[in-house]
Amino acid sequence: MNRDRESLQTVLDRTFTSSKQALAAYQPRLQMREIGIVKSVDQGIATVKGLPNVKADELLRFPGDLLGIVFNLDVDELGIILLGKSEHLKAGDRVERTGRVLDVPVGEALLGRVIDGTGRPLDERGAIEAAERWPIERQAPPFIDRAPVQVPLQTGLKVVDALIPVGRGQRELIVGDRQTGKTAIAVDTILNQKDKDVICIYCAIGKRAAAVAKVIAQLRDHDAMNYCLVVVATEEDPPGLQYVTPYAATTTGEYFMERGRDVLIVYDDLTRHAWAYRELSLLLRRPPGREAYPGDIFYIHSRLLERSTHLREELGGGSLTALPIVETQAQNISAYIPTNLISITDGQIYLSPDLFQQGILPAVEVGKSVSRVGGKTQLPAYKGIAGDLRLSYSQYQEVEVFARFGTQLDEDTRQTLQRGRRVREILKQPQSQPLAVAEQIAVLLAVNEGVLDDVPLAQISEVEKRIRQKITEELPEVCDLAERVLPHRISSGEKLTDEDRETLLRKAREASQSFKPEPEEEKQNTPTSEREKNRE
Repeated sequence: MNRDRESLQTVLDRTFTSSKQALAAYQPRLQMREIGIVKSVDQGIATVKGLPNVKADELLRFPGDLLGIVFNLDVDELGIILLGKSEHLKAGDRVERTGRVLDVPVGEALLGRVIDGTGRPLDERGAIEAAERWPIERQAPPFIDRAPVQVPLQTGLKVVDALIPVGRGQRELIVGDRQTGKTAIAVDTILNQKDKDVICIYCAIGKRAAAVAKVIAQLRDHDAMNYCLVVVATEEDPPGLQYVTPYAATTTGEYFMERGRDVLIVYDDLTRHAWAYRELSLLLRRPPGREAYPGDIFYIHSRLLERSTHLREELGGGSLTALPIVETQAQNISAYIPTNLISITDGQIYLSPDLFQQGILPAVEVGKSVSRVGGKTQLPAYKGIAGDLRLSYSQYQEVEVFARFGTQLDEDTRQTLQRGRRVREILKQPQSQPLAVAEQIAVLLAVNEGVLDDVPLAQISEVEKRIRQKITEELPEVCDLAERVLPHRISSGEKLTDEDRETLLRKAREASQSFKPEPEEEKQNTPTSEREKNRE
């Protein structure tokens, strides 16, 4: 006991001596700190006086650890957009500079997490241990650092992969009225990236919390959160947080892109992002322009989407593919925000409410949809099918308008109608069921070559299932073509040989043989005018 007491006393004496020496060597320093005063508080914004040396876009700290971004630099006051709830904030509160801009954590630790626009976790899984933090506003890669977009990004949707191909590094806009399936197409594309080494980021802007929770649950049910990151700003969040969220999501994607990875980011949706920015601008008394939007509304979206690109191999060869979503009112695709985004992006996928109401899902209107990258990103196996498929579908849509008037049609027109109906039927696809490349090619080739011409329309979906089943079970060497992780002819850029086409067609004929041919009176299915009926 005595020895223990002596050793403890020795330790205490040494600690006291070292502490005394440290205090004697300590030299206090004066530190300059600028303190501002809150002048007024409004919904989502605050005006501050003082802080003469503050910089634009600098981050300020308010009481309650509330953050704000310097937005307006006026002579007598500062306009601040707040990034959190400000019910506790009042005039006279102190404001401090942080000397930095808004940044977010980046890295592998973000995968599988749900965060907000400032990088705070929302999934109750603890703090995010990220090695780095990057600013949300970053310069887009210069033109000299970009490479052509040539590698396809398979969405798993037949109508998109065959007729509106999307490449890695492209910016493809999804546009349509509300409740037409815009988010469904984006989520299906994310689900199709499983086992394809593509990082996916879903960015929700101004969405209902229930809608965001539904998307997250869908991703978890399909085991997609392992390669996904969800960045959320719901409609209940302040407009300032909604404004910065897409930039924060893009920064997290750029981290992976600059390390040679392929990234897909979905902005859902930029209409609400524009609304949030308009609200902030009007509250800060910025001059309004068309539809009360500020003059730089085009710039906030262009500087965001220009960060999506495909880098050169010398810089890692990574890519950032953007699928922005924009909502239209009453199919007005020429509205202010949609036209801005159409001019920025590399094409658009237009969803028609008329097709949606008819049960044609996904409700993609091929005539108004376009991919400006085109066939350069499409697998060669699609190129031999897509041209004839688009032509058949376009001719059908044109002839269908005249057939509604009940005019008598010749045999060629009837065949065009029959083929077009089957093309439209085969392009239907249930939600959350993306298809592999080989399965898509098999069914599209079958309808393109007339194998399904005698199959009743009501049984087309059943025939399609049987064709896909035969491809996966009886032709495993062809089905393996759909797996990107294996060396195969399709992904390497080779065309399907005539022998491969005949093999696929033979299996398609075998799958359709058990179905009864369509009766002649139903096959014609061409309306006759009342005058022709009376004459008969």
